[in-house]
Amino acid sequence: MHYQDALAEEIRASAAHLLAEDVGPGDITAQLIPDAQWARARVITREPSVLCGVAWVDELFRRLDASVVLRWAAADGDRLEAGATLLELEGPARSLLTGERAALNLLQTLSATATRTRHYLDLLEGTGVRLLDTRKTLPGLRLAQKYAVTCGGGYNHRIGLYDAFLIKENHIAACGGIAAAVKEARKIARDAPVEVEVETFDELDQALDAGADVVMLDNFSLDDMREAVRRTAGRATLEASGNVDESTLRAIAETGVDCISSGALTKDVRAVDLSMRFIEQG
Repeated sequence: MHYQDALAEEIRASAAHLLAEDVGPGDITAQLIPDAQWARARVITREPSVLCGVAWVDELFRRLDASVVLRWAAADGDRLEAGATLLELEGPARSLLTGERAALNLLQTLSATATRTRHYLDLLEGTGVRLLDTRKTLPGLRLAQKYAVTCGGGYNHRIGLYDAFLIKENHIAACGGIAAAVKEARKIARDAPVEVEVETFDELDQALDAGADVVMLDNFSLDDMREAVRRTAGRATLEASGNVDESTLRAIAETGVDCISSGALTKDVRAVDLSMRFIEQG
């Protein structure tokens, strides 16, 4: 399945799951409100953020109540200041309240990933280094968080175990060496990118001699990264991984590596603080 098709299917499935999880057989609290009551509501962000999740919220309310009108004041990838309005909703009050938490849960999580990514990229400004995500995503949100990373300006590493090779220590041991592992990978899927994770200069040399497309430098020191860049001399893309955080990010980039991967973009993000309030009722 093509990535965009898979993403569209995930959006539909996520919206259905979120509603089933939260609403179940029915929102009993919303029944306190007269069925015919109408309302208009506004969603704001209480902190600077980067928006992500528009299509998910659109799909969620389409499934819940197609009469609800959504007017977005921002698009995925837009920077928002604290207090900014990102969405206005209009329709049956019951439906707005029933969909509120499911919509905000999704928005606050995906926007958190996009916001963290943009923050890291601001720290990398001027280096030319690409920032990559990893497979360390929240369960059930793989494609959604990968999409959020791109909204923040980052790039996707492999989506899963099926679209690229990442040959690690145990693969190398089981295959009988780096050269043998790379050779077998080329037989299995000639067009798939082949990446090898290395921990020493000897392994780096083996990966380069074997013709790896990408070499991941696992927990190399800054001095060793600079030496790896010198040895590689453009023969493969160099990816730095391990011990990546706000304090080390720029120093790693300045060693000359091509890209940096970080699980922090997706696995331990803090939700953006969003709030929905009624602004008119009738």
